[in-house]
Amino acid sequence: MSVPVIERMQVIPVAGYDSMLMTLSGAHAPCFTRNLVILTDSAGHTGIGEIHGGDYTHDGLVAMAPLVEGTPVSKCREVLQRIHKMIDPHSTEASEGIQTLDMAKLKYVVRSEWAIECAMLDLLGQYLDVPMCQLLGEGQQRDEVEVLGYLFYVSDKRKTPASEMQYIDESDSTDPWFRLRREEILTPARIVEEAEAVAAKYGVKNFKLKGGVLRGAEEMEAVRAIKARFPEARVNIDPNGAWSLREAIDLCKDMHGIITYVEDPCGPEAGFSGREIMREFKNATQFQVATNMIATDWRQFYHTASLNACDIILADPHFWGFDGAIRMSQLLEPWGLTFGIHSNNHFDITLAAFAQVGAAAVGRVAPLDTHWIWQDGQNLLLDTPQIIGGKLQVPKKPGLGVTLNMKRVEEANALYRSLPSHDRNDATAMQYLIPGWTYNHKMPCLVR
Repeated sequence: MSVPVIERMQVIPVAGYDSMLMTLSGAHAPCFTRNLVILTDSAGHTGIGEIHGGDYTHDGLVAMAPLVEGTPVSKCREVLQRIHKMIDPHSTEASEGIQTLDMAKLKYVVRSEWAIECAMLDLLGQYLDVPMCQLLGEGQQRDEVEVLGYLFYVSDKRKTPASEMQYIDESDSTDPWFRLRREEILTPARIVEEAEAVAAKYGVKNFKLKGGVLRGAEEMEAVRAIKARFPEARVNIDPNGAWSLREAIDLCKDMHGIITYVEDPCGPEAGFSGREIMREFKNATQFQVATNMIATDWRQFYHTASLNACDIILADPHFWGFDGAIRMSQLLEPWGLTFGIHSNNHFDITLAAFAQVGAAAVGRVAPLDTHWIWQDGQNLLLDTPQIIGGKLQVPKKPGLGVTLNMKRVEEANALYRSLPSHDRNDATAMQYLIPGWTYNHKMPCLVR
């Protein structure tokens, strides 16, 4: 049987609704954006991928289409080679990497071609009649993948003008979690309510709090409250490197038995790199640390591993690619280190991709991050993977194992086209909370 050939590559920009989530970079806008890659082949199959949003990424993907169309579905690696030869690896507007990176510049760090890799692997899996995870690394390792409850501080959307910042309202929802996720959540008690609602809906047993919002001591109060409510849970915090080394040590040194690990507690300072500072944090506290900031490519990982600066590498396939993420797990396993995945706002196509990567990862796998709980209900698929008992179920059908709902995709594209800007900018909403607010990578967003 002849191998199917890719006949068409579509790039469809889409948008979805978000809460006023708080991070070091500011406050999430009412909408987030993504780009979909849709490949159709000569056998009538459709392959899909999802990646970071915005015109910059969209235009880059469109430029890659001639390198994809007309190619047999079996030549995924050859296509990626062509793309990488076209791209200058030294040309980047984010030369500092992600160690001090404002989320507005994330588009320069995420590699858009990984959406093409996903879509091609989807087609290849359908052609071979196997799930995508069987094509990665050593094949499928598990049928379900544990995820954590990704908790955020949420600001009060009513402090922004509804005419300019049209945040979604779910106050009339019959789902307790859907109602809560659109409300203000800024105190330890409210964070516990959030954890309870997430646990009740998805059955998660572990939590991560996004820090870098309030003073470190206040955020630690919230962590203690989560642990008191869920004493068996692994509870972690991620301030995105907002704390100085001294502050990180002071905040964490007495938190053993409460925090399981700390994600990117501190970053570069005093002429030392984030990797060197994280190594000093580990020495001083004896805490395990995770990162998606100091090891975002193989060269950075080499230096991170050389310094023994990190224990858990969060290898988001949108940074590393699908093959690269699994290769990372294969490397970490014999070294006694742990693999995980970091996330950003995403639709259920990425949720399905996380399920496939998590299913193929070898060795120890930390509960995966996913923002999906904040977007749940905005399905672009007819068969969105489910989180049951805190575990993401791996689709059983060939390829990515899911089917697009084109009506929903068209609606999400219409929302995208209605937005005044397609780029992420967490500073805009912050201006209504703190006039004149600007990003500072060493200062929590509500501390000015």
